[in-house]
Amino acid sequence: MSGRSRIFGLIVSDITNPFFPEIVQTFEHLAVENNYEILLTSTINDPKRMEQSVRRMIERRVDGVAILTFGMEESLLGHLRFRKVPLIFVDVGPDEPGIVNIRINYLDGIRQAVQHLAALRHTRIAFVAGPPRLKSAQARVDAFKTSMAEIGLPSELIATGDHTMEGGMRALVEFLELQDRPTALVCSNDMTAIGVMREAYDHGIKIPTDMSVVGFDDIRLAQFMIPPLTTVQMSQKELAQIAFRALLNEVDREAPSTQKSEYELNTNLILRRSTAMALPQTSR
Repeated sequence: MSGRSRIFGLIVSDITNPFFPEIVQTFEHLAVENNYEILLTSTINDPKRMEQSVRRMIERRVDGVAILTFGMEESLLGHLRFRKVPLIFVDVGPDEPGIVNIRINYLDGIRQAVQHLAALRHTRIAFVAGPPRLKSAQARVDAFKTSMAEIGLPSELIATGDHTMEGGMRALVEFLELQDRPTALVCSNDMTAIGVMREAYDHGIKIPTDMSVVGFDDIRLAQFMIPPLTTVQMSQKELAQIAFRALLNEVDREAPSTQKSEYELNTNLILRRSTAMALPQTSR
């Protein structure tokens, strides 16, 4: 196939979130090794920007696009039916030819987190969710509810964050206003957990003695927090590798694939030091 541009598009949702640079770096490294260039766009969680980015990339005749934005792609699909380039999605790939979907198994890691906290005798376990419009954030909430139900604990302590540190700070304040505060928090991503820890510091709440905190993502920063953050790992490196290889596979096909391809990425708990035994319940 001689008409290749040897350019791949890579779209991420928020380059200021440390989760994404690691993806970009791995993806770019693989591109260089395979004699490809990349066009990179950050959509700042704006579906309009995403649509424009993908269109621009297709006009530039890229060989394929990896859309690693975690589930706000519905608006795109209508516009892309005419395209001939392979597209990689996370979690939401529709069932169409030339579409690759990377399915993330959120349940495994979140179940491990909930069971770990339950083993530490926490019964009031809360969840700080991500932006409701993100499919991946909703999937994490569902995984939390399922995991809590499995061990017979209620899961009504849920605050809505936005995957930023500020969102985590606001969520903690919300929980502190409750008469019966949660003793452990599972967060939809690490930035949220870092915000929770920062706000806890201001309120004189010691982590993990007074409150256990678990993140999600395992960004590099997590292990350098004080205390180091226990978190559910979703490997950024592995995600970028799967996305890149999947694009290469699609480009190398003699004939376009007639069905959707699926890859799976698993998640698992990384134990550090932000969780501890629940304090004996005192009547407040």
